[in-house]
Amino acid sequence: MMYRFLFFLLVSVNVWGQGLSVYKDKAVVFTSVNVVPMDREEVLRDYHVVVRNGKITDMGPAAKIKIPAGATVIDGKGRYLLPGWSEMHAHVPQVDDLAPMKEVLMLYLVNGITNIRGMLGSPKHLELRDKIRSGEILGPHFITSGPSFSGQSVRSPERGIEMVREQKKAGYDFLKLHPGLTKATFPGIARTAREVGIPIAGHVSFNVGVWAAIDAGYATIDHLDGFIEALTPGIDTMAAQETGLFGTRIAYKADRSKIPGLVKALKDNNIAVVPTEALAERWLAPEGAEKFEEDPDLKYIEPKERERWLQVKRNFNNEPGFNVAHAKAFVDLRHQLLLACQKGGVDLLLGSDAPQILNVPGFSIHHELKYLTDAGLTPYEALRTGTVNVAKFLGKKDSGAVRKGFDSDLVLLAGNPLENISNTRRIEAVMIGSRLLSKEFIAGELKKLEK
Repeated sequence: MMYRFLFFLLVSVNVWGQGLSVYKDKAVVFTSVNVVPMDREEVLRDYHVVVRNGKITDMGPAAKIKIPAGATVIDGKGRYLLPGWSEMHAHVPQVDDLAPMKEVLMLYLVNGITNIRGMLGSPKHLELRDKIRSGEILGPHFITSGPSFSGQSVRSPERGIEMVREQKKAGYDFLKLHPGLTKATFPGIARTAREVGIPIAGHVSFNVGVWAAIDAGYATIDHLDGFIEALTPGIDTMAAQETGLFGTRIAYKADRSKIPGLVKALKDNNIAVVPTEALAERWLAPEGAEKFEEDPDLKYIEPKERERWLQVKRNFNNEPGFNVAHAKAFVDLRHQLLLACQKGGVDLLLGSDAPQILNVPGFSIHHELKYLTDAGLTPYEALRTGTVNVAKFLGKKDSGAVRKGFDSDLVLLAGNPLENISNTRRIEAVMIGSRLLSKEFIAGELKKLEK
């Protein structure tokens, strides 16, 4: 897929403005709050949660927890405290200027996203990652790939191997694979990545196929890429152009009896899946562009880019051969695959692919959570994809849950998301480490970012 980033926001964000507080060496206490710990499905009602220097230092029933002297108190009565979410298929502008990057980071953060995995990197992203880690720039924790491995960038097996070594040496966290790799170029990339110890993730090239991707040990397969092709009889006689993006044109032909075998292979090989269901259902579903023309999320996108997105959607629905029944079959099959992965023990990781067609950074994660529940996951299971599952995937044993000793990357909500997943939108505050973004600060920053 070609990614175009015309998302250049023009305003300057003062992250030290009113409503953003930094609590270094000072305790913050969420009082009488309902905790959704996420390492188990329950609500711990009327709890005090004490935070200091980026960690949860104490928590328990309000009657049993003493509020430290001099602590800042956040009234949590009637509210719900959860771990912050992750966007595991995020994009940050590939430019030489940090300003537009910071503004996209703000859109993620004010939506409760405290961790992002950048899926199309550049050398400037390494600088951005370092500045986030040092606290110089306010943003979610940032994991980044390097420039992508694709049919355009990898013209020979030797070049693929060379790129792996270059990106490992540069310090990128993982390798992003795009379409266009072949049976000649892919094996060397996968083999060398294992040798130097850097994960591979992303798309599955048509000429490689999902079975070879599984054997190669992808860290994540994103978009369910290659899944539908693997289920479709006669796929070996087809060209990539016939199948459509992510198998949109052939989903109705898929042999669904093959789903259990695919899920077992993913599970047995410890491969996580980042569905980006919001991308699929907002771009590639049967509904027309008119459904999205008044979408309030789009006010955070430059008008020209917003119109381009809508035109891409119109083009999809108007292309020769478009069939409403086939588009519905595509969405239905993806739902079946997602539910099978969930029930089969495959780790699903929350990711929506923003900014991308009709997906606005931060806001698209709320759509993604809703689409996961539409596929049959419970709200708790959907929330785990962006919390507990991500912590497990990243090997972060003190993250992804609200527990004593864990990171204080938190979201305070006005409603219980276990009862209604749409309550993830009702954000009262976001905490990342020792920094607290108030509801007023969030509203102010969003107002600045409107286009």
